[in-house]
Amino acid sequence: MPFYNFVVPGDYSASERLDVYVSNSIGGFNRSKLKTGVTDIMVNGKKAKLSQKIKPRDVIDIQWEDNIPDNIEPQNIPLEIVYEDKDVTVVSKAQGMVTHPACGNWEGTLVNALLYHWGRESIGDIKEGDKKEILQRRRPGIVHRLDKDTSGLIITAKNPEAEEWLHNQFTYHKILKEYICIVCGKPKENAGVIKTQIIRDPKNRKRFKAVTGTSEGKTAVSIYHVISTYGNYSLVRVRIKTGRTHQIRVHMKYLNCPILGDAIYNSPDKKFPEATLMLHSYRMKIRLPGQTEYSTFRTKTPERFLKAEKKLKAMYK
Repeated sequence: MPFYNFVVPGDYSASERLDVYVSNSIGGFNRSKLKTGVTDIMVNGKKAKLSQKIKPRDVIDIQWEDNIPDNIEPQNIPLEIVYEDKDVTVVSKAQGMVTHPACGNWEGTLVNALLYHWGRESIGDIKEGDKKEILQRRRPGIVHRLDKDTSGLIITAKNPEAEEWLHNQFTYHKILKEYICIVCGKPKENAGVIKTQIIRDPKNRKRFKAVTGTSEGKTAVSIYHVISTYGNYSLVRVRIKTGRTHQIRVHMKYLNCPILGDAIYNSPDKKFPEATLMLHSYRMKIRLPGQTEYSTFRTKTPERFLKAEKKLKAMYK
């Protein structure tokens, strides 16, 4: 999603509404686009209404959805299928693949690959219905997401009935999702529960932040267990009870143990200069449509984890 940040000049003397000021400040960003395209707008770190009056030195942050392309085409992209039946397809998503078309990634996504795999036609431009309905219809079968650089298990629905079933499983937290990650540092406790609120970082709109002692933001709960430690690095298993954006990345940062290779929440590592995000969704337990018993799915450990662990074992015998 695009972000825009600017500060109202100290000598500003007019008394304009927020939407008027923004439309006059950003070329091509009219008031209509503000109403339909903006997903988040904040003034001085707090959510703001478009009717709010602007004052000198106000800090304005805007996040918006780019226009969606006319068609989403099926693409013959190899997929690692873990399980499939008439209702669902469970995929081990490769690192670097975006889950569904979005700003800057209109092609090469999991949705493009699934359309081809399922033998579907392209999804044409949809204009009828509200914004949420349109987005949902243009993301067929997607009931949860993984970050672009997070690899691993993701379950998708092949029909509307299965999509509703899976959506309810996620909404009411009736699934188990476990991840593995390599972090820089060692948590003070070998195991524990992290419960915080997660808010957007007012200093960096591309990041989120874990906070406590407030009702602001969304509650996030992660359960972690240190599997092994190598010097100042740890292999950690994390089970999430909620599914917030960047949740594990934010919670590991909250423990002062940011994930190795995380370009947003960590600095480049001198010992692993080529490292990419070391976070992988390796296990999922969920009731499939119409089933009473839970099904468990697992993936193999990614090659990037095996190489990093081999290097760590050699460095810290």
